[in-house]
This record gives sequence, C-alpha cells and structure tokens, in this order.
Amino acid sequence: MKRPEIILPDYKNCIANLPNSILKKFNAEPRGDSLPLLDRYLTRDYKNIIVFLLDGMGKVILERHLSEHGPFRSHLAGIYTSTFLSTTTAATTSVMSGLQPCEHSWLGWDCYYPEVDKNVTTFLNVEQGTKNQAADYNIAQTLTPYENVVDRIKRHGGQAYLEAPFADRSIKDFRTLCDRVQAHCDKPGQKYIYAYWNQPDSALHGNGCSSKVVKRVLKRSEANITRLVKELAEKNEDSLIIVTADHGHIDNRQVWLRDYPELYACLEREPSLEPRVLNLFIKKEKEDFFAREFTRTFGEDFDLLPMEEAISRGLFGRKTPHPRFSSMLGNYIAIAKGDLSIMTVDEEFKSMHGSLTEDEMLIPLIVFDTTSDSFHKPAN
Repeated sequence: MKRPEIILPDYKNCIANLPNSILKKFNAEPRGDSLPLLDRYLTRDYKNIIVFLLDGMGKVILERHLSEHGPFRSHLAGIYTSTFLSTTTAATTSVMSGLQPCEHSWLGWDCYYPEVDKNVTTFLNVEQGTKNQAADYNIAQTLTPYENVVDRIKRHGGQAYLEAPFADRSIKDFRTLCDRVQAHCDKPGQKYIYAYWNQPDSALHGNGCSSKVVKRVLKRSEANITRLVKELAEKNEDSLIIVTADHGHIDNRQVWLRDYPELYACLEREPSLEPRVLNLFIKKEKEDFFAREFTRTFGEDFDLLPMEEAISRGLFGRKTPHPRFSSMLGNYIAIAKGDLSIMTVDEEFKSMHGSLTEDEMLIPLIVFDTTSDSFHKPAN
C-alpha cells in the first residue's frame, strides 16, 4: 500500500482563517489572519453570507463520490487545510471562534483537564469512554471558553445566526437545516448564517470512505444546497453560499492499546485526544523504554515526538496559546502517518480522522454566488 502524503496545517490557509474573513467583512475585529481564498469573494456586499460546514467532507471524499461536473465540484474555489488535530472538536471550534487550536484548547474528542484530573469528552462533558458526567458543570466551556463568531458579530451591531443539530435538536434532517437557513435569508438586512451538519462524518465512521451510504448522503446534501441556491437566486436574494468541511477521512486498521501491556504499563493515565493522535503522559522512568518499544512496534505507522517538538513546529498553531494549553498535554505525542488507529476504548470505526495524511487534512472551499448564472470568478 502506498504511504499517504503528509500535509501540515497551514495557519495562513486553513479552516481557522475562514471565520476571520467573515468577521472582517462584518466590521467585527478578527481573531487572526483571514483566508485569502475567501477574501477575494467578499470584495462586494451581499445581503446573505452563508457558511455550510459538512462534517467530514474532505477533498478526497468529495472527489470520490460526486461528479466533477456536478454543482459542488464545478463550484470549487480551492483546496485548503484543516487544523491539527484534523478532527471535529478542534476544527469546528476554530471555525466558530477564529482561533487556532493552541488558542482555544479544544484539541480533540477527549481532552485531559488537570483541574479535575480526568480525560473528558469535550462535546458531551462525560468521562472518556463512559456515559458518566465528568462534573456538575460543563468542564470545557468553563475552563476553556471562547466567544463564537455569531455572538461577536452581534456584539458589533451585526446580524448573525447559527443553525445546527447540536444547537436545536428539532433539526432532524438536512432539508430542515436548509429551510432554517432560507428563513433567515428572507429577513431584511445584511447577515451571516453558519449552518453545521454532522454528515457525511457519521456515515463515514460507520461504513467507510467508499460506501454507497456516504455517496447517498453527499448527493442529498448537494441537491438540497443547490435547491437553496436556486430559490435564493429566483427571489433575487443577493447571497454568497460557502460550502466547506472541517476535515476528511481515511479507511483505517485498528489495534487496541490494552493488547500491549508493556507499553500500557508505562503510562500515567489513559491517552487522550484521538486514536490517530495520542496525547501521552509517560512515566519519567519509563520514557526511554517506551520510546524504543513503541517505535519497534508502531514505527511504520506512527511518529512518536516529544510534545515540545510538536508545539515548536507549530502543529497546534502559532499564536499565543491558551493559559491551560500546555498543562493539558503530556510529554509525548504519537501521530499516525499510515492507516492505523490505536484505540483505547471498545469502539470500531471503518474510517477515522485526526492526523496529518492528505485524506484527513485537505478540505474544499465551494462557493455559489446567486448574482451570477455560473461560477463567479473574481478578478485576479
């Protein structure tokens, strides 16, 4: 099997930059660099600027399942990168805040919080691998809070909306999500609308990257967004519709860490973050042994780095880190470079994400402009 290409996050051209282009457009102070790929479409004013984020729809997934002559790929404005980690927690927090992962510290599905000495599933506020509440308060929101872009625009006097199943459980299907977006578009005044959908990510995890289920999910999303674009154009609603993703996916092999007791015994606590990027607290007296044994066992599939090296290379971002950032990280990090995932809980997934392969890191920026009959190409 050919070794996947490794793509490093480009914090001048990644999902964390997109919201800063939006903030700049609405005269709300950006949190960092904007996205040049999007800025060139924002030189004119629109009544509605809409961002659809389709979880997991990376470049490779898009190309595998949708026709190059169909609406999405024929309106492709460019390819850019996810964050590190290339996972929903880190990347969608960046797209909602304009911050790099080191700044917001929502780094992976499970994060270590030293204040409670627990690995916490950030979005669910439960202890890693369980359904047990981690605390009687929301740990991630309390210890690592951030202001989202919608609230920031509102605070600066603008009009902005967020629509997502996690924000409103009555949104059960993608058609409903699109209808919610359209209802906001019909309101007077210039506005920003952020719409998140949890597919094709869920279908990918359960069925794999080449599944017909994934194809159906993507074609349905493409059809519904195309319908929305046409209806906005027919109403002469001056709108820019941006479709993007937080990360891609890679079909994976899985092993369980518990099956390697000599390695497991070297750890102070369970690894956190993701099965494809492991945050490791290794006992000081066991570091040399662990490094040798891990490299011997997994060296073909993972790079084991001192955490200081990963931070100095800017993998998590290059801005001033959150005060809690370093305390959440161990002394080593293991980063997948092939298709192997190292599981710490009893789950099986056909495909995964989180690491630095091309399949996981590259995401599309798709742009529809209702004022144009065809793909709006800005002047160079």
